Amino acid sequence: YMLLPWHRFRDIEHHPLLAENDSYDSSSSEADMADRVWFIRDGCGMVCAVMTWFLVVYADFVVTFVMLLPSKDFWYSVINGVLFNCLAVLALSSHLRTMLTDPGAVPKGNATKEYMESLHLKPGEVIYKCPKCCSIKPERAHHCSICKRCIRKMDHHCPWVNNCVGEKNQRFFVLFTMYIALVSAHALILCGFQFFSCVRGQWTECSDFSPPVTVILMVFLCLEGFLFLTFTAVMFGTQIHSICNDETEIERLKSEKPTWERRLRWEGMKSVFGGQPSLLWINPFAGFQIRQLLLRAKKGGPEFSV
Repeated sequence: YMLLPWHRFRDIEHHPLLAENDSYDSSSSEADMADRVWFIRDGCGMVCAVMTWFLVVYADFVVTFVMLLPSKDFWYSVINGVLFNCLAVLALSSHLRTMLTDPGAVPKGNATKEYMESLHLKPGEVIYKCPKCCSIKPERAHHCSICKRCIRKMDHHCPWVNNCVGEKNQRFFVLFTMYIALVSAHALILCGFQFFSCVRGQWTECSDFSPPVTVILMVFLCLEGFLFLTFTAVMFGTQIHSICNDETEIERLKSEKPTWERRLRWEGMKSVFGGQPSLLWINPFAGFQIRQLLLRAKKGGPEFSV
């Protein structure tokens, strides 16, 4: 599709642009997107997200009511209870921020002749259009068939957070995997101490539940902790490796040759986590404003979800 004699518009598929009666205003579209809460209406993703919360709450229940409250060691219960619950809150907060943050979606339908002319492109410059969402495709952007949008620096679509991991929410996803791995490791350690305590005390005073119920609850917690620890630890390492190499998972799998200037490892970390190293790097609440979130939810209406 030739927009102007001196512009090349490359598209793999021949796909119609917006109808002539439709108009696209880049500034208004970007403003509207900023005023809406991002949420994907995907059945599988929503089920996985609910399961994630359920499993964390289950782990918290077993740790608190089966292992810590019946313990005779007051400080053991208090220290481990506070630590475990803090990690659980940080993990679930990171999950919410990952799920409800726009991962870097490109506005739909901006590949119009008028908008292209307003870009003042250089002669011979090639512009790529996504035939699926009819948008100008920036460098390193990929189309997600579930989000139905092109996502800047898309790493992958994760059903457990019901969202893509991209340019704007990768930090929260990294924190989510880190805190879930820490929660899982802590739960496994507590299970080990609890089993030892119960065997030594012949299961008489180690829990307020009956021995069979206690064993079943703790065995399920051990299985959950082992699986989540393995998965999230591997994912955390993969994400850190991708950030340091300035390469997304999609780019790595497709063996795409970099056409961009790769950042140094430390620069890549600072670009994702923001600024110089500080406690804000591991704080999922940084930049969160409840009032702004409520206003966005009100303005969203039928556009609340993508």
